[in-house]
Formats: sequence, C-alpha cells, structure tokens
Amino acid sequence: MINQVRIGRQSAIRIFAQEYSDANLPLEGVGEYAPSFIITKLGAKVNRALFGGVIDRFERREGDNGPTYSGHLRDATGGVHRFQIAPFQPELHADAEELLARFESGDRFLMMMIGRARWFESDDGGIFTSFRAEEFTTVERDVYVNWLVETSAATLRRLDAYNSSLESENNNESLKSAGVPNDLIEGMILAKNHYSDFDPENYKVGVLQSLSMALSSNSEIEQMISSDVESIEPKVTENYPSENNDSKNESKPLADVDDVILNTIRNSSNTDGVPYDSIVLACVQAGFSRESSEDAIEDLRDIKCEIIEPRFGFFQILD
Repeated sequence: MINQVRIGRQSAIRIFAQEYSDANLPLEGVGEYAPSFIITKLGAKVNRALFGGVIDRFERREGDNGPTYSGHLRDATGGVHRFQIAPFQPELHADAEELLARFESGDRFLMMMIGRARWFESDDGGIFTSFRAEEFTTVERDVYVNWLVETSAATLRRLDAYNSSLESENNNESLKSAGVPNDLIEGMILAKNHYSDFDPENYKVGVLQSLSMALSSNSEIEQMISSDVESIEPKVTENYPSENNDSKNESKPLADVDDVILNTIRNSSNTDGVPYDSIVLACVQAGFSRESSEDAIEDLRDIKCEIIEPRFGFFQILD
C-alpha cells in the first residue's frame, strides 16, 4: 500500500470583509490534498477564515441536488462576507433552516462562522470571492467583541509588515531583514508581485472602527444590528410600490420584463455586476410586480441562462 502524505488542516485566519473582498489573487494548490488560497493585498494567505458580523442577507435556493443557502455577514468595517452552504453539506441544513426562519421573520443577529475560501472567475477574468461555510453559530456581544479585537490585531500585524516591506526588495531575505514575520513573507511576495501600489488607509480606518465598537457600550453594536434592519426592510415599502395597491393606480408595463432586466444590466456602468435590488427596482418602476420581477431574474439565471450571478446578489450578462 502506498502511503499518501496529507497536508495539515489550515488554521482559520482572522480577517475583516474589507481586506478579503478586495483580494483577487487565487493560488491553486498542486496535488490532491494541497490547499488553495486567496492572497490579499496585505499578503494574507486565506484558505480558511473565522469571521463574524450581523446577518445582512440570507436565502435558500432549490436545485437538482438539494438546497443551497447563500448569505451575507456585515462586519464592523462596513464590508460584507459572502458565504454559501452547499447541497452536499446536509449536516448544516437544519441549522440553516432555523436561521432562515429567524431572518425571514425580520430578526437580525450576530453570527460567527468558519468558512473555506472560494472564488469565481468571470469570462473577462474578474475574481469574485466568497466562503463555503464549515461551522457557524449565533453569538452574544462579548464573543463578537473578542473577535473584533483579535481580527484588529491580526490586521495591524499585516499592515505593519506591509509598511516594513515598502523600502525592501521583494524577496525572502530582504523582507526578513526588513522585519516582515516569517509566516507572512510568502504571501507578501505573491501580493507585491500581483497588486499595484495601493493606499492601506482604508484598512487602518476599518481597524479603528472595529476597535471603537469593541470599546463601546452595547448600544453601538445594537445600533449596527438595528441599522442593518433599517437598511434592508424599508426597501420593500419605500422603493417598491405595494402589490396590493388599487389597480387603477398601477402603471402598465411598457416592455417585456426580461428586456427590462437585460437592459438594466447592459446599461449599467458597474463592471462588477448590478445589484439585485437595483434590477428589481427598475422592473417595478417599469410597471411589473416585485414577485414577477424576482421570478424573471431567476428564470434568466437558472433556465434561460442569459445572466450569471458571479457573486451573491450581483448580476452580469452571460456572453
């Protein structure tokens, strides 16, 4: 019998959504058990991550192989971690259904999740990142605060390493001499070879925001949770006309709903994809109901295959 060498399980890195969502450098593992990574601008090598935030979006989609759950966790930096629970993870489905019921009832809550890095490459070479959930749970404020502090410290360590590397040549010995920690050197070399120069100020601001929230009273985190509810729920009542309005007050559609969806995406200047809510709003303004608009989006994506969803909640035309 041939002995196969298994590579040890990667530890879960602490990372804010801001840094992870900016990353577009995948590093494919070589070999059956070799891990793959997403390399961030600060040189973090992300295979698995521990992340947290307020549940911002959550939905279930039925497929031939079973349900897929997709969602967003918004952290203290204002960024969003996108995650999925796959059909081949039935051990997570019961808990996902419980969370979905809470979310659809209007409840918003803090969650922590361990996820494995995923990415999708569009036809034009764009990289869109997310996580496949491995473990998740709802948490109280003190657990989330501990994560904020740990993740701030980890981010500051990477920021310090990045600043140390600025006057150094991009090789192992030079970076080591400049004070870059050994465990960050490989990722730093890959990042500096791939990314153009950038201002890390946004990451510093994100750390300050997170530490401010960690040091605050309960009210600031409660405000973050309630503000997410306000930012999501009113969209239904403020932006979208009620489907129960008197028919005399409803405008008649002026075009086919598919054409409205396709033209909205095609005419958008956003190369990363058009947000789901923007498409639905365009359809409603054209005279279609919200329900028929959502059904049409799903048909164009899943049945007619004219649009794709390269990252959760954003759509592009399929060339």
